[in-house]
Amino acid sequence: MSRRLTALAAAAVAGLLAVAGCGGDDEPGAAPPSTPSTPTTAPSPEPTPTPTPEPRTFTLVATGDVLLHERLWTQARNDAGPGEEMDFAPQLANIAPVVQGAGLAVCHLETPLAPTGGPYEGYPTFSGPPQVATALAETGYDACTTASNHTYDQGAKGVDRTLEALDAAGLAHAGSARTPAESQVITHVQVESAGGPVDVALLSYTFGFNGIPAPDGETWRGNEIDPDRILADAATARAEGAEVVVAALHWGDEYVHEPNALQSELAPQLIASPDIDLLLGHHAHVVQPIENIGGEWVVYGMGNLMANHAEPEGPKAEGLLTRFTFTESAGGAGTFAVTDAEFLPLYQTYQPPVEVLDVPAALASGDTGTATAARLQEALERTTQVVQSRGGAAAGLTMLESP
Repeated sequence: MSRRLTALAAAAVAGLLAVAGCGGDDEPGAAPPSTPSTPTTAPSPEPTPTPTPEPRTFTLVATGDVLLHERLWTQARNDAGPGEEMDFAPQLANIAPVVQGAGLAVCHLETPLAPTGGPYEGYPTFSGPPQVATALAETGYDACTTASNHTYDQGAKGVDRTLEALDAAGLAHAGSARTPAESQVITHVQVESAGGPVDVALLSYTFGFNGIPAPDGETWRGNEIDPDRILADAATARAEGAEVVVAALHWGDEYVHEPNALQSELAPQLIASPDIDLLLGHHAHVVQPIENIGGEWVVYGMGNLMANHAEPEGPKAEGLLTRFTFTESAGGAGTFAVTDAEFLPLYQTYQPPVEVLDVPAALASGDTGTATAARLQEALERTTQVVQSRGGAAAGLTMLESP
């Protein structure tokens, strides 16, 4: 307000007071004494609540045996670029989008690897081209399990070469070892998620080594199935900070869809442990069921990922990719459970160009490679029937939708 407006207002007030007989005795018309104002206190701001952390979540993808027959490395030679001896990545290109989309992708390298340039060997004592490790990494795999009945096929040098090739490709590994110290180390993988990293431990064991003795008596070079040891290793992994523990088991009867006595007895015992969150199986070279036991999942057998057996195009050409979504309990307590379980039927073609097919995607697109649509439909139906034969669908198991 301007000074002029202030003076006029004061005079008006004085006039009113005079009319009412309330003016001052000495100076009629003088402004009355001012009344002190009461200071106003601003309200205190509401405290900002601490946000509840979003539960962490990630997906784990796993596949079956990488069993390197000669037909596969012949195809890898044909696919090699200038200056390359072999390239296995084109054989896996059809599943790469699913594998690369996982938070953690785990393969099973069943066979030991040879030196670059060979010599390479197939059945019965395998020695595969090391370039497969590079291809697995390029496809999107993060880790490979290595305990199998073929671990000792090429002795100590075969074990060493295999792990060196995986290291060079940037792939974590579990199941075999180069030194006694390495055999005591639990494999931990830090998996990225939107809410922060998750510590996942990977364990790997086999039913045996085809009667081949441990190289130089060094039994620590390969992990054999022993329930007490598996449970102890899982407890150690948890004590070391693992938030999810996955155990891979090389077991079952070859070419038989139904789990055998060892699988049926051991699976409930192991998955009941509070330290084991998922069981992944391989070795049978055909697809086996996926079962929910006590709220947790057991994959008895994923068949082959890469293989070309002497009897082509039968059930041994069919494989399985599995994907599990792990989600942290509310409040970020560090406890994880599977909230989504999925499977994807795969098919390994036999006629060149040899490749692994995503069966539903191939049928949907009509791009069936050297397989026929009828054969892929057969693979789809058989795989679905076998996988769900132990009530998986009722427990929430579904077929994965390809990207």
